[in-house]
Amino acid sequence: MAKGEIVRLTDRGFGFIKPEGSDKDLFFHANELEGVEFNDLKEGDAVTFEEAQGDKGPNATKVSRA
Repeated sequence: MAKGEIVRLTDRGFGFIKPEGSDKDLFFHANELEGVEFNDLKEGDAVTFEEAQGDKGPNATKVSRA
């Protein structure tokens, strides 16, 4: 599992994670959350996730609070 920080959340059910040691943010959708509700997240929260390749490039899956 990779570690990162939520850097942006939208009101449309998705957001972006800044992985540790990377300058490129990863997209994630609320459907990929595990053990936490989207509305309970806030920018700056530490998370763990897995990186996957989606139709539009890399994204975060299996996202949970660290």
